[in-house]
Amino acid sequence: MTEKESATDNVTADAVYTPSPAKSMGDPGITPLSPTHSTKDPDQNVSTGPTFVVVVAIDFGTTSSGYAYSFTKEPECIHTMRRWEGGDPGVSNQKTPTTILLTPDRKFHSFGYAARDFYHDLDPTESKHWLYLEKFKMKLHTTANLSIDTDLHAANGKRVKALDIFSYALGFFREQALKELSDQAGSEFNNADVRWVITVPAIWKQPAKQFMREAAYKCGLVLRDNPEQLIIALEPEAASIYCRKLRLHQMVDLGTKNAVNGYSPTENVGAGMTQAKEHVRRNRQSRTFLVENVIGELWSELEEGDRYVVVDCGGGTVDLTVHQIRLPEGHLKELYKASGGPYGSIGVDYEFERLLCKIFGPDFIDQFKIKRPAAWVDLMIAFESRKRAAAPDRTNPLNINLPFSFIDYYKKFRGHSVEHALRKSNVDFVKWSSQGMLRMNPDAMNALFKPTIDHIIQHLGELFEKPEVSEIKFLFLVGGF
Repeated sequence: MTEKESATDNVTADAVYTPSPAKSMGDPGITPLSPTHSTKDPDQNVSTGPTFVVVVAIDFGTTSSGYAYSFTKEPECIHTMRRWEGGDPGVSNQKTPTTILLTPDRKFHSFGYAARDFYHDLDPTESKHWLYLEKFKMKLHTTANLSIDTDLHAANGKRVKALDIFSYALGFFREQALKELSDQAGSEFNNADVRWVITVPAIWKQPAKQFMREAAYKCGLVLRDNPEQLIIALEPEAASIYCRKLRLHQMVDLGTKNAVNGYSPTENVGAGMTQAKEHVRRNRQSRTFLVENVIGELWSELEEGDRYVVVDCGGGTVDLTVHQIRLPEGHLKELYKASGGPYGSIGVDYEFERLLCKIFGPDFIDQFKIKRPAAWVDLMIAFESRKRAAAPDRTNPLNINLPFSFIDYYKKFRGHSVEHALRKSNVDFVKWSSQGMLRMNPDAMNALFKPTIDHIIQHLGELFEKPEVSEIKFLFLVGGF
Protein backbone atom coordinates (compact mmCIF):
# COMPACT_ATOMS: atom_id res chain seq x y z
CA MET A 1 0.00 0.00 0.00
CA THR A 2 1.31 3.44 -0.76
CA GLU A 3 1.52 6.12 1.92
CA LYS A 4 -1.45 7.90 0.42
CA GLU A 5 -3.94 5.32 1.61
CA SER A 6 -3.06 5.48 5.28
CA ALA A 7 -4.92 8.79 5.62
CA THR A 8 -7.68 7.36 3.44
CA ASP A 9 -8.31 4.45 5.79
CA ASN A 10 -9.08 6.74 8.71
CA VAL A 11 -12.02 8.27 6.87
CA THR A 12 -13.53 4.81 6.57
CA ALA A 13 -12.89 4.24 10.26
CA ASP A 14 -15.14 7.14 11.19
CA ALA A 15 -17.91 6.04 8.85
CA VAL A 16 -18.07 2.65 10.59
CA TYR A 17 -17.30 3.16 14.26
CA THR A 18 -18.62 5.31 17.06
CA PRO A 19 -15.95 7.52 18.67
CA SER A 20 -14.83 7.27 22.25
CA PRO A 21 -14.41 10.96 23.06
CA ALA A 22 -11.86 12.05 25.62
CA LYS A 23 -13.31 12.10 29.09
CA SER A 24 -10.39 13.80 30.76
CA MET A 25 -6.89 15.17 30.24
CA GLY A 26 -5.45 11.67 30.54
CA ASP A 27 -7.69 10.07 27.89
CA PRO A 28 -6.96 11.04 24.30
CA GLY A 29 -10.09 9.23 23.11
CA ILE A 30 -8.69 6.38 21.04
CA THR A 31 -11.40 4.85 18.85
CA PRO A 32 -11.32 1.06 19.25
CA LEU A 33 -11.97 -1.27 16.32
CA SER A 34 -13.45 -4.05 18.40
CA PRO A 35 -16.02 -2.16 20.48
CA THR A 36 -18.76 -3.72 22.58
CA HIS A 37 -21.32 -1.75 20.58
CA SER A 38 -21.31 -4.49 17.93
CA THR A 39 -24.59 -5.58 19.56
CA LYS A 40 -26.33 -2.41 18.36
CA ASP A 41 -28.62 -2.60 15.35
CA PRO A 42 -26.76 -0.69 12.62
CA ASP A 43 -30.07 0.36 11.08
CA GLN A 44 -31.20 2.28 14.16
CA ASN A 45 -29.04 5.30 13.26
CA VAL A 46 -28.65 6.40 16.85
CA SER A 47 -26.99 9.84 16.91
CA THR A 48 -25.19 10.70 20.12
CA GLY A 49 -23.84 14.12 19.15
CA PRO A 50 -23.61 16.75 16.46
CA THR A 51 -23.66 15.64 12.83
CA PHE A 52 -20.70 16.50 10.62
CA VAL A 53 -20.75 17.21 6.91
CA VAL A 54 -17.29 15.86 6.20
CA VAL A 55 -14.60 13.73 7.83
CA VAL A 56 -11.00 14.88 7.30
CA ALA A 57 -8.24 12.47 8.30
CA ILE A 58 -4.70 13.76 8.82
CA ASP A 59 -1.93 11.23 8.36
CA PHE A 60 0.85 12.87 10.37
CA GLY A 61 3.93 10.86 9.44
CA THR A 62 7.55 10.85 10.52
CA THR A 63 8.90 11.50 7.03
CA SER A 64 5.82 12.78 5.18
CA SER A 65 2.25 13.81 5.91
CA GLY A 66 -1.04 14.36 4.15
CA TYR A 67 -4.80 14.26 4.53
CA ALA A 68 -7.86 12.67 2.95
CA TYR A 69 -11.52 13.53 3.28
CA SER A 70 -14.93 12.04 2.71
CA PHE A 71 -18.38 13.63 2.85
CA THR A 72 -20.66 11.80 5.28
CA LYS A 73 -23.33 11.43 2.55
CA GLU A 74 -20.79 9.53 0.40
CA PRO A 75 -18.51 7.74 2.89
CA GLU A 76 -17.10 5.38 0.25
CA CYS A 77 -16.00 8.26 -2.00
CA ILE A 78 -12.63 9.23 -0.54
CA HIS A 79 -10.63 12.22 -1.80
CA THR A 80 -6.91 12.59 -1.18
CA MET A 81 -5.30 15.99 -0.82
CA ARG A 82 -4.54 17.82 -4.03
CA ARG A 83 -0.92 17.87 -5.16
CA TRP A 84 1.12 20.89 -4.18
CA GLU A 85 4.10 22.46 -5.84
CA GLY A 86 7.46 20.92 -5.07
CA GLY A 87 8.98 17.49 -5.13
CA ASP A 88 12.27 15.77 -5.65
CA PRO A 89 13.72 14.41 -8.88
CA GLY A 90 13.64 10.64 -8.80
CA VAL A 91 11.19 10.47 -5.89
CA SER A 92 7.45 9.90 -6.23
CA ASN A 93 5.34 11.38 -3.42
CA GLN A 94 1.64 11.41 -2.64
CA LYS A 95 2.27 13.49 0.47
CA THR A 96 4.43 16.42 1.48
CA PRO A 97 7.53 16.09 3.72
CA THR A 98 6.99 16.53 7.46
CA THR A 99 9.28 19.56 7.54
CA ILE A 100 8.54 22.92 9.13
CA LEU A 101 10.24 26.31 9.00
CA LEU A 102 9.96 29.11 11.57
CA THR A 103 11.21 32.65 11.06
CA PRO A 104 14.11 33.93 13.22
CA ASP A 105 11.50 35.39 15.61
CA ARG A 106 9.89 31.91 15.92
CA LYS A 107 6.74 32.58 13.90
CA PHE A 108 5.37 29.89 11.56
CA HIS A 109 6.61 30.39 8.00
CA SER A 110 5.93 27.26 5.92
CA PHE A 111 5.50 23.49 5.90
CA GLY A 112 6.48 20.63 3.59
CA TYR A 113 8.18 21.25 0.25
CA ALA A 114 7.65 24.99 0.63
CA ALA A 115 9.55 24.99 3.94
CA ARG A 116 12.36 22.87 2.60
CA ASP A 117 12.78 24.79 -0.66
CA PHE A 118 12.69 28.22 1.02
CA TYR A 119 15.21 27.10 3.62
CA HIS A 120 17.43 25.63 0.94
CA ASP A 121 17.47 28.94 -0.98
CA LEU A 122 18.42 31.06 2.03
CA ASP A 123 21.93 32.50 2.13
CA PRO A 124 24.07 30.37 4.53
CA THR A 125 24.72 33.39 6.78
CA GLU A 126 20.95 33.96 6.99
CA SER A 127 19.79 30.32 7.24
CA LYS A 128 21.48 29.77 10.61
CA HIS A 129 19.00 32.22 12.20
CA TRP A 130 15.92 30.36 10.88
CA LEU A 131 14.47 27.32 12.69
CA TYR A 132 14.07 24.29 10.43
CA LEU A 133 12.79 20.93 11.74
CA GLU A 134 12.23 17.56 10.09
CA LYS A 135 11.41 13.98 11.18
CA PHE A 136 10.44 15.33 14.61
CA LYS A 137 7.47 13.03 15.22
CA MET A 138 9.63 10.27 16.74
CA LYS A 139 10.52 12.60 19.64
CA LEU A 140 7.07 11.81 21.08
CA HIS A 141 7.96 8.10 21.14
CA THR A 142 11.53 8.40 22.44
CA THR A 143 11.01 11.01 25.19
CA ALA A 144 10.65 9.28 28.56
CA ASN A 145 9.01 12.15 30.46
CA LEU A 146 7.00 13.74 27.65
CA SER A 147 5.12 16.88 28.67
CA ILE A 148 3.80 20.08 27.14
CA ASP A 149 7.20 21.61 28.01
CA THR A 150 9.24 19.08 25.98
CA ASP A 151 11.68 20.72 23.55
CA LEU A 152 12.81 19.88 20.03
CA HIS A 153 16.06 20.93 18.37
CA ALA A 154 16.00 22.79 15.06
CA ALA A 155 18.69 22.18 12.41
CA ASN A 156 20.70 25.15 13.74
CA GLY A 157 20.77 23.62 17.23
CA LYS A 158 18.24 26.02 18.78
CA ARG A 159 15.51 24.65 21.04
CA VAL A 160 11.81 25.12 20.39
CA LYS A 161 8.71 23.85 22.21
CA ALA A 162 7.49 20.56 20.73
CA LEU A 163 3.86 21.50 21.40
CA ASP A 164 4.27 24.64 19.27
CA ILE A 165 5.73 22.68 16.36
CA PHE A 166 3.02 20.00 16.35
CA SER A 167 0.37 22.69 16.76
CA TYR A 168 1.75 24.66 13.78
CA ALA A 169 1.80 21.50 11.66
CA LEU A 170 -1.80 20.53 12.48
CA GLY A 171 -2.87 24.14 11.98
CA PHE A 172 -1.28 24.08 8.53
CA PHE A 173 -3.30 20.99 7.51
CA ARG A 174 -6.45 22.53 8.96
CA GLU A 175 -6.01 25.60 6.74
CA GLN A 176 -5.14 23.54 3.64
CA ALA A 177 -8.08 21.15 4.05
CA LEU A 178 -10.61 23.92 4.77
CA LYS A 179 -9.35 25.86 1.74
CA GLU A 180 -9.74 22.83 -0.51
CA LEU A 181 -13.23 22.10 0.87
CA SER A 182 -14.21 25.77 0.41
CA ASP A 183 -12.97 25.71 -3.19
CA GLN A 184 -15.08 22.60 -3.83
CA ALA A 185 -18.18 24.00 -2.12
CA GLY A 186 -17.88 27.44 -3.75
CA SER A 187 -18.29 29.13 -0.37
CA GLU A 188 -16.34 29.28 2.88
CA PHE A 189 -16.36 25.94 4.68
CA ASN A 190 -16.98 26.03 8.42
CA ASN A 191 -14.61 24.13 10.73
CA ALA A 192 -17.60 23.15 12.90
CA ASP A 193 -18.87 20.98 10.00
CA VAL A 194 -15.70 18.87 10.03
CA ARG A 195 -14.95 15.80 12.11
CA TRP A 196 -11.16 15.51 12.32
CA VAL A 197 -9.20 12.27 12.57
CA ILE A 198 -5.49 12.16 13.47
CA THR A 199 -3.57 8.89 13.21
CA VAL A 200 -0.93 7.78 15.71
CA PRO A 201 1.23 4.63 15.95
CA ALA A 202 -0.40 1.91 18.06
CA ILE A 203 2.82 1.41 20.02
CA TRP A 204 2.86 5.01 21.27
CA LYS A 205 2.36 5.38 24.99
CA GLN A 206 -0.64 7.27 26.34
CA PRO A 207 1.18 10.61 26.95
CA ALA A 208 2.24 10.77 23.27
CA LYS A 209 -1.33 10.19 22.10
CA GLN A 210 -2.63 12.80 24.54
CA PHE A 211 0.08 15.20 23.33
CA MET A 212 -1.40 15.10 19.80
CA ARG A 213 -4.82 15.98 21.21
CA GLU A 214 -3.32 18.91 23.14
CA ALA A 215 -1.63 20.15 19.94
CA ALA A 216 -5.00 19.93 18.16
CA TYR A 217 -6.63 22.05 20.88
CA LYS A 218 -3.79 24.59 20.78
CA CYS A 219 -4.11 25.24 17.03
CA GLY A 220 -7.91 25.43 17.11
CA LEU A 221 -8.48 22.25 15.12
CA VAL A 222 -11.12 21.45 17.74
CA LEU A 223 -12.27 23.17 20.91
CA ARG A 224 -11.50 21.67 24.30
CA ASP A 225 -15.21 21.65 25.21
CA ASN A 226 -16.04 19.68 22.04
CA PRO A 227 -13.61 16.71 22.25
CA GLU A 228 -15.77 14.36 20.17
CA GLN A 229 -15.01 16.46 17.08
CA LEU A 230 -11.54 14.85 17.08
CA ILE A 231 -10.85 11.13 16.80
CA ILE A 232 -7.37 9.82 17.55
CA ALA A 233 -7.12 6.63 15.46
CA LEU A 234 -4.42 3.97 15.51
CA GLU A 235 -2.48 3.75 12.23
CA PRO A 236 -2.41 -0.07 11.84
CA GLU A 237 -6.11 -0.34 12.71
CA ALA A 238 -6.92 2.14 9.94
CA ALA A 239 -4.77 0.04 7.60
CA SER A 240 -6.62 -3.07 8.79
CA ILE A 241 -9.95 -1.59 7.64
CA TYR A 242 -8.39 -0.77 4.29
CA CYS A 243 -7.04 -4.31 3.86
CA ARG A 244 -10.57 -5.69 4.10
CA LYS A 245 -11.39 -3.77 0.93
CA LEU A 246 -8.80 -5.50 -1.24
CA ARG A 247 -9.70 -8.09 -3.85
CA LEU A 248 -7.91 -11.40 -3.52
CA HIS A 249 -6.64 -11.34 -7.12
CA GLN A 250 -5.00 -7.96 -6.45
CA MET A 251 -2.64 -9.62 -4.00
CA VAL A 252 0.50 -11.45 -4.97
CA ASP A 253 0.87 -14.90 -3.43
CA LEU A 254 4.56 -15.32 -2.62
CA GLY A 255 4.01 -19.05 -2.46
CA THR A 256 3.57 -19.32 -6.25
CA LYS A 257 6.36 -19.92 -8.76
CA ASN A 258 5.21 -17.27 -11.25
CA ALA A 259 7.23 -14.09 -11.72
CA VAL A 260 5.41 -10.99 -10.51
CA ASN A 261 6.46 -7.45 -11.45
CA GLY A 262 9.73 -8.90 -12.74
CA TYR A 263 10.49 -10.80 -9.51
CA SER A 264 10.28 -14.54 -9.14
CA PRO A 265 9.69 -15.77 -5.57
CA THR A 266 12.34 -18.45 -6.17
CA GLU A 267 15.01 -15.86 -7.04
CA ASN A 268 17.28 -14.57 -4.33
CA VAL A 269 15.43 -11.45 -3.14
CA GLY A 270 17.49 -11.19 0.02
CA ALA A 271 18.05 -13.71 2.77
CA GLY A 272 15.72 -11.81 5.12
CA MET A 273 12.70 -12.11 2.82
CA THR A 274 13.38 -15.81 2.16
CA GLN A 275 13.82 -16.49 5.86
CA ALA A 276 10.59 -14.65 6.73
CA LYS A 277 8.64 -16.51 4.03
CA GLU A 278 9.95 -19.88 5.17
CA HIS A 279 9.24 -19.08 8.82
CA VAL A 280 5.62 -18.17 8.12
CA ARG A 281 5.02 -21.07 5.75
CA ARG A 282 6.64 -23.65 8.03
CA ASN A 283 4.96 -22.55 11.26
CA ARG A 284 1.53 -21.38 10.20
CA GLN A 285 0.71 -22.88 6.80
CA SER A 286 -0.46 -19.36 5.92
CA ARG A 287 -0.07 -17.45 2.70
CA THR A 288 2.08 -14.34 2.53
CA PHE A 289 0.94 -11.66 0.11
CA LEU A 290 2.30 -8.47 -1.37
CA VAL A 291 -0.69 -6.14 -1.66
CA GLU A 292 -0.97 -4.02 -4.77
CA ASN A 293 -2.52 -0.57 -4.65
CA VAL A 294 -6.08 -1.16 -5.89
CA ILE A 295 -9.31 -0.81 -3.92
CA GLY A 296 -11.69 -3.77 -4.05
CA GLU A 297 -13.43 -6.21 -1.74
CA LEU A 298 -11.74 -9.00 0.18
CA TRP A 299 -14.94 -9.42 2.16
CA SER A 300 -16.23 -12.41 0.18
CA GLU A 301 -12.98 -14.26 0.91
CA LEU A 302 -13.01 -13.63 4.67
CA GLU A 303 -15.04 -15.88 6.91
CA GLU A 304 -16.12 -15.73 10.52
CA GLY A 305 -13.08 -16.30 12.71
CA ASP A 306 -10.45 -15.58 10.04
CA ARG A 307 -7.29 -14.10 11.51
CA TYR A 308 -4.77 -11.78 9.90
CA VAL A 309 -1.73 -9.71 10.80
CA VAL A 310 -1.18 -6.14 9.60
CA VAL A 311 2.45 -5.01 9.58
CA ASP A 312 2.40 -1.22 9.20
CA CYS A 313 5.90 -0.05 8.26
CA GLY A 314 6.24 3.73 8.31
CA GLY A 315 9.04 6.24 8.50
CA GLY A 316 9.50 6.09 12.26
CA THR A 317 7.78 2.99 13.60
CA VAL A 318 6.62 -0.48 12.64
CA ASP A 319 3.27 -1.48 14.18
CA LEU A 320 1.96 -5.05 14.22
CA THR A 321 -1.68 -5.84 14.92
CA VAL A 322 -3.48 -9.19 14.93
CA HIS A 323 -7.19 -9.14 14.11
CA GLN A 324 -9.99 -11.64 13.75
CA ILE A 325 -13.19 -11.15 11.72
CA ARG A 326 -16.45 -11.11 13.69
CA LEU A 327 -19.58 -11.47 11.57
CA PRO A 328 -22.29 -10.45 10.70
CA GLU A 329 -21.35 -6.78 11.06
CA GLY A 330 -17.71 -7.45 10.24
CA HIS A 331 -16.30 -6.04 13.46
CA LEU A 332 -12.71 -6.82 14.26
CA LYS A 333 -11.51 -8.51 17.41
CA GLU A 334 -7.98 -7.76 18.55
CA LEU A 335 -6.31 -11.09 19.34
CA TYR A 336 -3.02 -9.70 20.58
CA LYS A 337 -2.05 -6.23 21.76
CA ALA A 338 -0.42 -3.96 19.17
CA SER A 339 3.33 -4.37 19.21
CA GLY A 340 6.34 -3.18 17.23
CA GLY A 341 9.09 -0.65 17.69
CA PRO A 342 11.13 2.20 16.21
CA TYR A 343 12.03 0.17 13.12
CA GLY A 344 10.84 2.58 10.42
CA SER A 345 12.67 3.72 7.31
CA ILE A 346 14.56 6.52 9.09
CA GLY A 347 16.68 3.71 10.55
CA VAL A 348 18.19 3.41 7.05
CA ASP A 349 18.96 7.16 7.13
CA TYR A 350 20.71 6.75 10.49
CA GLU A 351 22.84 3.94 9.04
CA PHE A 352 23.83 6.22 6.15
CA GLU A 353 24.80 8.93 8.64
CA ARG A 354 26.89 6.37 10.57
CA LEU A 355 28.60 5.41 7.32
CA LEU A 356 29.45 9.08 6.64
CA CYS A 357 30.82 9.38 10.19
CA LYS A 358 33.00 6.32 9.60
CA ILE A 359 34.43 7.83 6.39
CA PHE A 360 34.70 11.52 7.29
CA GLY A 361 34.67 11.45 11.10
CA PRO A 362 31.78 12.15 13.50
CA ASP A 363 33.35 15.49 14.52
CA PHE A 364 33.18 16.74 10.91
CA ILE A 365 29.61 15.48 10.32
CA ASP A 366 28.40 17.14 13.55
CA GLN A 367 30.00 20.45 12.57
CA PHE A 368 28.81 20.26 8.96
CA LYS A 369 25.19 19.77 10.10
CA ILE A 370 25.42 22.90 12.28
CA LYS A 371 27.49 25.13 9.95
CA ARG A 372 25.90 24.10 6.63
CA PRO A 373 22.42 22.90 7.64
CA ALA A 374 20.80 23.52 4.23
CA ALA A 375 23.54 21.51 2.48
CA TRP A 376 22.96 18.64 4.94
CA VAL A 377 19.26 18.68 3.95
CA ASP A 378 20.36 18.56 0.29
CA LEU A 379 22.58 15.55 0.93
CA MET A 380 19.77 13.64 2.68
CA ILE A 381 17.36 14.44 -0.21
CA ALA A 382 19.92 12.96 -2.61
CA PHE A 383 20.21 9.88 -0.40
CA GLU A 384 16.40 9.50 -0.21
CA SER A 385 16.19 9.29 -4.00
CA ARG A 386 18.90 6.60 -4.13
CA LYS A 387 17.39 4.76 -1.17
CA ARG A 388 14.13 4.37 -3.08
CA ALA A 389 16.04 3.07 -6.13
CA ALA A 390 17.59 0.27 -4.06
CA ALA A 391 16.50 -3.32 -4.78
CA PRO A 392 17.76 -6.66 -3.43
CA ASP A 393 18.75 -7.92 -6.92
CA ARG A 394 20.35 -4.68 -8.13
CA THR A 395 23.83 -5.11 -9.66
CA ASN A 396 24.89 -1.60 -10.70
CA PRO A 397 26.18 1.05 -8.24
CA LEU A 398 24.08 3.85 -6.73
CA ASN A 399 25.55 7.34 -7.07
CA ILE A 400 24.90 9.97 -4.38
CA ASN A 401 25.75 13.59 -5.18
CA LEU A 402 27.81 15.33 -2.50
CA PRO A 403 26.92 19.06 -2.30
CA PHE A 404 29.81 21.34 -3.28
CA SER A 405 29.75 22.91 0.19
CA PHE A 406 30.34 19.43 1.71
CA ILE A 407 33.49 18.96 -0.43
CA ASP A 408 34.62 22.56 0.20
CA TYR A 409 33.96 22.55 3.96
CA TYR A 410 35.68 19.18 4.39
CA LYS A 411 38.85 20.51 2.71
CA LYS A 412 38.85 23.51 5.10
CA PHE A 413 38.06 21.35 8.14
CA ARG A 414 40.59 18.55 7.56
CA GLY A 415 43.13 20.10 5.19
CA HIS A 416 42.75 17.28 2.66
CA SER A 417 40.20 16.15 0.06
CA VAL A 418 37.07 14.01 0.26
CA GLU A 419 38.75 11.57 -2.13
CA HIS A 420 41.68 11.24 0.28
CA ALA A 421 39.24 10.53 3.15
CA LEU A 422 37.57 7.73 1.19
CA ARG A 423 40.94 6.12 0.36
CA LYS A 424 42.02 6.25 4.03
CA SER A 425 38.67 5.04 5.45
CA ASN A 426 39.01 1.35 4.49
CA VAL A 427 35.33 1.37 3.45
CA ASP A 428 35.71 -0.81 0.37
CA PHE A 429 32.15 -0.67 -0.94
CA VAL A 430 32.02 3.16 -1.26
CA LYS A 431 34.19 4.80 -3.93
CA TRP A 432 34.71 8.37 -5.12
CA SER A 433 33.57 9.43 -8.58
CA SER A 434 35.36 12.30 -10.32
CA GLN A 435 31.91 13.82 -11.01
CA GLY A 436 31.60 14.64 -7.31
CA MET A 437 29.60 11.59 -6.24
CA LEU A 438 29.83 8.77 -3.74
CA ARG A 439 29.50 5.48 -5.63
CA MET A 440 27.91 2.86 -3.41
CA ASN A 441 27.86 -0.72 -4.60
CA PRO A 442 24.54 -2.59 -4.12
CA ASP A 443 25.89 -4.55 -1.13
CA ALA A 444 26.64 -1.24 0.62
CA MET A 445 23.04 -0.08 0.22
CA ASN A 446 21.68 -3.48 1.32
CA ALA A 447 23.89 -3.24 4.41
CA LEU A 448 22.21 0.08 5.33
CA PHE A 449 18.78 -1.62 5.23
CA LYS A 450 19.83 -4.76 7.07
CA PRO A 451 19.74 -3.66 10.77
CA THR A 452 16.23 -2.18 10.41
CA ILE A 453 14.85 -5.11 8.42
CA ASP A 454 16.42 -7.61 10.85
CA HIS A 455 14.53 -5.88 13.69
CA ILE A 456 11.23 -6.24 11.82
CA ILE A 457 11.84 -9.92 10.97
CA GLN A 458 12.90 -10.70 14.55
CA HIS A 459 9.77 -9.03 15.91
CA LEU A 460 7.55 -10.96 13.50
CA GLY A 461 9.28 -14.18 14.50
CA GLU A 462 8.61 -13.47 18.19
CA LEU A 463 5.00 -12.51 17.44
CA PHE A 464 4.30 -15.81 15.65
CA GLU A 465 5.57 -17.71 18.70
CA LYS A 466 2.67 -16.34 20.78
CA PRO A 467 -0.18 -18.85 21.32
CA GLU A 468 -2.76 -16.12 20.53
CA VAL A 469 -1.20 -15.65 17.09
CA SER A 470 -1.94 -19.02 15.51
CA GLU A 471 -3.75 -19.99 12.31
CA ILE A 472 -3.10 -16.67 10.56
CA LYS A 473 -4.75 -16.55 7.12
CA PHE A 474 -3.19 -13.34 5.75
CA LEU A 475 -0.13 -11.21 6.41
CA PHE A 476 -0.59 -7.64 5.13
CA LEU A 477 2.50 -5.49 4.68
CA VAL A 478 1.46 -1.82 4.47
CA GLY A 479 2.91 1.67 4.89
CA GLY A 480 5.40 3.93 3.17
CA PHE A 481 8.46 1.83 4.04
